[in-house]
Amino acid sequence: MKLNRRAIFGGITAGTLALGLAACGGGNDDNEGGSGDLASGEINASGASFPDAFYAAAIGAYAEVNPDLIVSYNPTGSGTGKSEFGERLNDFAGTDSLVKDDDGVEAGSFQYIPTVAAPITVSYNVPGLEGLQIDQETLAGIFQGDISNWNDDAIAATNDGATLPDLDITLAVRSDGSGTTTNFSKFLEEATDTWTLGSGDTIEWPGNSVAGEKNTGVAQIIQDTEGSIGYVDLADASEVGLVTAAVENADGAFVAPSLEGATAALDGAELADDLSYNPLNAAGAESYPITAPTYLLIRTEYEDAAVAAGVKEFVTYLLTDGQALAAENNFAALPTGLQEQALDALNSTIAD
Repeated sequence: MKLNRRAIFGGITAGTLALGLAACGGGNDDNEGGSGDLASGEINASGASFPDAFYAAAIGAYAEVNPDLIVSYNPTGSGTGKSEFGERLNDFAGTDSLVKDDDGVEAGSFQYIPTVAAPITVSYNVPGLEGLQIDQETLAGIFQGDISNWNDDAIAATNDGATLPDLDITLAVRSDGSGTTTNFSKFLEEATDTWTLGSGDTIEWPGNSVAGEKNTGVAQIIQDTEGSIGYVDLADASEVGLVTAAVENADGAFVAPSLEGATAALDGAELADDLSYNPLNAAGAESYPITAPTYLLIRTEYEDAAVAAGVKEFVTYLLTDGQALAAENNFAALPTGLQEQALDALNSTIAD
């Protein structure tokens, strides 16, 4: 089914949250000044760094709703988050990439819960070069090392009138297993006929690459290295003021990374039965082509009922009132229909 976006924040109110938390245990008006029957204790998660800004904001806001449940999220990267989930070292995990056989996560032990989506920017550091446009084939050529200088004819072809320096290209890439890497490489694999490096949480990048840990590490490399270009989530790129390129989309339009472009990409994505979806290279003139989803993995069975209640309560918050925090942190909120299906999946996976 298509993720048709209808009134994105419709129904995402304090009333919705109250109903959701009531289903998780409810409040108790007789306990004035406390959090009533809301969950208490501690729950911990690890995983994708891509949504860290959103999760950090949501955890802070949630603490005001229920200070008795302490939630921690360690942005280790999707690969580590999935591995720790499989080893039961966390209570839930964040991932931008789907679970694979070699991730150490047992089939049937988890449910995907989509939370937000966001653009993966193509950010660069070339003094004086603004408004860069990159077509899909050229982007693939740059990141597999076929195009190694900023004055290459392929870059010039889509940037008429731009002054392109005789400057070697340095690729800024991830050193850790990363869902951001998966989505970026998957885009290049699906959108072009020339990409040869495959896709996945880790890639064997060419020799002109420099690797950094997490999105923040890649952003730092770009900021510090003249001639660099890399892939970074919009939140981290915006945080340090990186310059971003407009990337050619499926309709042949060059689109800069924005929440509007991510929202347009979500509109054309197909939803699978497990609630995964792929907005990469979505059709539509306004769609930003490297729009990535992100998910939580929750367990189908929790050994500790208090932990299960805490996970259910916090994830309910993320899918309701928490969605209002998405845009201010450079993420696109879920379409209402997907939000409702995610809540249904949460409630059926962690029953009262």
